[in-house]
Amino acid sequence: MNFFDSEVVRSEMTEIQELQEEVYTKVFDFPLMDKEDKLNHVKKLEHLLEKQRVLYTRLSLSDDPEAKLMKENIIKSAKMMGMPENVDLNIIFANMEKMLKTMRQQVDKDPT
Repeated sequence: MNFFDSEVVRSEMTEIQELQEEVYTKVFDFPLMDKEDKLNHVKKLEHLLEKQRVLYTRLSLSDDPEAKLMKENIIKSAKMMGMPENVDLNIIFANMEKMLKTMRQQVDKDPT
C-alpha cells in the first residue's frame, strides 16, 4: 500500500494542516493574548510539534518512494530556512520542544 493511501496518515496530515493554519493565523496576536489564551496557544504548538515529529518518523521508516520524496522535500525546505547541513531533524524537533517548554514557563510566570 502507498504511504499516502493510509487513512491514518491522511488523517494525521489533515490535522497537521489544520493546526498549522490555526497556530500561524494567531502567531502575531500572541503578545496581546491573556495568560489562558497564551497557554492554549503553546499547548497547540506542542501538539503540532508532536504530530509533525510522528509524521517525520513515519516518513523516515517508510520504503514508499513518495514518502521518501516528501522527507527529502522537508529537509530541503528546512535547509532553505537556515538549518545547517547534516543536522538531523530530530535534533531540531528536540530544540523546538525545549523552546516551547521555555515559552510555557514564561507564560506561567506572568502574573497577568
